Amino acid sequence: MKAGTNLERILDSGEFAVTAEVGPPRGTSPNVVQRKGELLKSCCDAINVTDNQTAIVRMSSVSGCVLLNQLGIEPVMQMVCRDRNRIAIQSDILGAVALGIGNVLCLSGDYPSFGDHPTAKGVFDIDSIQLIQLLKQMREEKKFLSGANISGEVPLFIGAAENPYADPFEYRTPRLAKKIAAGVDFIQTQAIFDVDKFAKWMKEVTDRGLDKKVHILAGVIPIKTVGMGRYMKDNVPGVHVPDEVVTRMQDVKDVKEEGLKICLETIDQIKEIPGVHGIHIMAVGWEDMVPTIVEKAGLLPRPLI
Repeated sequence: MKAGTNLERILDSGEFAVTAEVGPPRGTSPNVVQRKGELLKSCCDAINVTDNQTAIVRMSSVSGCVLLNQLGIEPVMQMVCRDRNRIAIQSDILGAVALGIGNVLCLSGDYPSFGDHPTAKGVFDIDSIQLIQLLKQMREEKKFLSGANISGEVPLFIGAAENPYADPFEYRTPRLAKKIAAGVDFIQTQAIFDVDKFAKWMKEVTDRGLDKKVHILAGVIPIKTVGMGRYMKDNVPGVHVPDEVVTRMQDVKDVKEEGLKICLETIDQIKEIPGVHGIHIMAVGWEDMVPTIVEKAGLLPRPLI
């Protein structure tokens, strides 16, 4: 039994989906999540709540999702394998479903060495593909990994991430196929700056008919400063920022305006690539720009399905 979420309905209807992202606070105030949620509510079909991203301690993803649900905003709960063994994962999924959360994004998680507790022990009891398999088993067989029965339904719309740029490139499409075989329903990709290479990957995906088996949302990040572009180019694992993007931002007076322009140009190109079913906007520290991006990209109003 799938979740029947708004995101699922929009993707299944063939509409071009829009999702965005909220990073919970490094504290206990719900206002951070609520403010960002209200800002994004009218321009997105669902909003991801990150799970201790970059291995830095934050309010839990499930708590952020509940706060969004209370505002009538559909959340996507991110879940990383770094911090939980299989017992905790299954427990958290039961709790999330009980609290009305239907979308789950399965991630391995950044290594603890990236974060503020570098000596923390990474769990990684299962990996992201095994997590997809586990959630599918819980949903369709109503069984725990141990084989014991689950009482009640576990309606989930299962997502995962994919990086079209990771090396070796020839492994990218087979890895996506493994996630599809495991039971994934939708994919959100790493940020797209090199559209040509992304289009090459998507051609492999469509040639194998994989776009008919999973919904693919292309990730985009609006770059706010030249320093942010350089930092992502040099330091963020899995993000490929071509030199010309940084150079272009260096050569203008209004860097924010140029960053917005680059993002909109990227979205326009992505919309023309066969097999792409939507975009996922990761506006790190720049969430107030998301409504403008969605509007200028011609993606408003969002469909009510």
